[in-house]
Amino acid sequence: MKEILVLYYSHRGSVRALAEQVALGIHLVPGAAARVRTVPKVSTVCEAVEDEIPASGPPYVEVRDLEECIGLAIGSPTRFGNMAAPMKYFLDGLAGPWVNGTLVGKPASVFTSTASQHGGQETTLLSMMLPLLHHGMLVMGLPYTEAALNRTRTGGTPYGASHVAGADGNPGLSADEIGLAIAQGRRLAETALTLAAGRA
Repeated sequence: MKEILVLYYSHRGSVRALAEQVALGIHLVPGAAARVRTVPKVSTVCEAVEDEIPASGPPYVEVRDLEECIGLAIGSPTRFGNMAAPMKYFLDGLAGPWVNGTLVGKPASVFTSTASQHGGQETTLLSMMLPLLHHGMLVMGLPYTEAALNRTRTGGTPYGASHVAGADGNPGLSADEIGLAIAQGRRLAETALTLAAGRA
């Protein structure tokens, strides 16, 4: 089985819920599996504020996860139209993989959640794409052949799967949000397998 890394940071559960659906889409593709990882919280005072091993949920990401996986999906909640600090902090520390070309030629996609309908989903998704482009990754979105993109009244963008959580941070995904996240995972896995086979 070839693995695709699903890496996320989630504050109140919405991005984690999206990550689970992206991972499901990956698992639906024969020969592909999702490796789900997260990043720890950070503080502006002392940076690392979490134990080395999370109390629950998936393990924290390590550089070897990037090396061993054939594709990458990253997710973060929106912070004023940008990715959250914990995800940015992790990405900022990837000078070694950048120099070594660890991610060059691998496909990637992004996903996010906001409290409001117009809370910066698309700018956050674009902000997460920028470091991936610097790493030489092949960034993928969601095509409009996915019918839910035209009918959704909640989350879902051509830049990546998304969720509108509301002011209370509700992690419950709509049917369209679920469908688009699954479609994103499936599309990423299919592309990653095709590219990996071409390199073999």
